[in-house]
Amino acid sequence: MSEITTRFRTIDGLSVRYAESGAPREREALLLSPWPESLYSYDAGWARLAGHAHLTAVDLPGFGHSELREDLMSPAAMGEFIVKIADAFGLEKPHVVGPDVGTAASLFAAARHPDRFRSLVVGTGGTSVPLALGSPLREWVLDEDLAPYLAYPPKAAVTAALETIEGYELPDVVREDYLASYVGRRFVDQMAYVRAYPTDLPVLAELLPEIRTPVQIATARHDAVVPPENAEFLHERLPNSKLDFIDAGHFVWEEAPVEYAEVVTDWWKAN
Repeated sequence: MSEITTRFRTIDGLSVRYAESGAPREREALLLSPWPESLYSYDAGWARLAGHAHLTAVDLPGFGHSELREDLMSPAAMGEFIVKIADAFGLEKPHVVGPDVGTAASLFAAARHPDRFRSLVVGTGGTSVPLALGSPLREWVLDEDLAPYLAYPPKAAVTAALETIEGYELPDVVREDYLASYVGRRFVDQMAYVRAYPTDLPVLAELLPEIRTPVQIATARHDAVVPPENAEFLHERLPNSKLDFIDAGHFVWEEAPVEYAEVVTDWWKAN
């Protein structure tokens, strides 16, 4: 049984799925869903994280079970929506945990809304300029013809991604939630987000030196999808950052949930 119980809230006209931990805490944390998973990606580490902060986990618009809107399918636009999420939940100055697709969006939010967040935890998301992406993400970003992806069985890409998780057996409730999140042509519609990387990431690169929000970069040492040079790119440019490598593959929050939660909670304690 998962400790995560999901609900829906309308934010800026969109139906957004979320989950909250029970007890109030001194700290507040906003957790953003990775792709192609959902907020259930935090299931393995939920209890550890909830012991240190009140958690609000969300499926970003268009991902997981939240409603998609085309104008939000880019890191820069999603960064603005992250601020709206924090406002909607009354989170005055939360820590933000934004792995994978949440990385660039969280950094855009911090750059354009100074002092809105207490800190960020990012990593395993594309940020480098020029692009430094592994397969299949590089193809998803750069392929000119989307017809082959439209021809995929609806859940094929998600299933293939989940099969790369090593050392952790996804609970049935989590696996089924992931698969249910990406039916029909939803996965192809989400590709617009990462296909905005060639446009958005150069803009973000110029903003990185201006970000004063403390940033913990928690990345996977053996990530073949988003290679570690993306983390190093951030660490070299952010004025207030810490970089930690965890011995795991891309889905580090599930492959090494204890180590990932320890990096996150130690960061919260220090900030």
